[in-house]
Amino acid sequence: MTVRTPHRAGRASLLAVLAVTPLLRLAVLRHAVPPGSVPRRGCDACGAPVDLDRPWPALGPRARCGRCAARVGPPPGTVEAATGAAAAVLLLVGPPVTELAAVAWWLGWAVPLVFVDAAVHRLPDRLTGPAALGTWLLLGLAAALGAGYDPWLRATAAGLGLGLLFAATTLLLGRRGPGLGDAKLAVSAGLLLGWHGWTVPVLGLLLAFALSAAAALLLLATGRIRWSSHLPFGPFLVLGTVTTLLLLP
Repeated sequence: MTVRTPHRAGRASLLAVLAVTPLLRLAVLRHAVPPGSVPRRGCDACGAPVDLDRPWPALGPRARCGRCAARVGPPPGTVEAATGAAAAVLLLVGPPVTELAAVAWWLGWAVPLVFVDAAVHRLPDRLTGPAALGTWLLLGLAAALGAGYDPWLRATAAGLGLGLLFAATTLLLGRRGPGLGDAKLAVSAGLLLGWHGWTVPVLGLLLAFALSAAAALLLLATGRIRWSSHLPFGPFLVLGTVTTLLLLP
């Protein structure tokens, strides 16, 4: 029995990835548009509609329009790889189940947010809002089912505090600093990290800045960006949060 359990978990993770990636690809397709634009409804090349009632091949790993074969959304295989990595994170984080549900919910929104922010430098409210609200409610459920309300109250304070910190930085630095979308994503990241202690959000934030700085130096060294370029911070905030969760005992 103990030998088969990891294989069962692996199969369940694979099935979950296959089931959820069309939804995540659709979220990226809809929201990876410039600020102020209406959500994208289909193929940019020929206008063929893309939705869950006609997902293939546009929402599959090939990411190609079924009418004209143009690429639709993120590059082939990238969303699937990111979703597989998220499933691996859940396996490594492990129980208790109620807390794991909060992490799973957050990752389900964080994956499309990473792709949207990388593509158009924005974190839409339609993704950051549910990420924060669902995470807060699921952690509250974990508190009610036995984890206690102290971690939940601490997580709430940490989430709000981290969000206000980013919002204040945005107001002070303007376009040179993070955006309000980063502040809203920071709320849900702070909720997850604050659940585990007061110093954990600090570690997550430091890791996010360190990863962002390392990526910027690498891109500068290879000539991909200039000193005046602005990197989206959302992907690094997500990566810093995930790394911190994996480092926890």
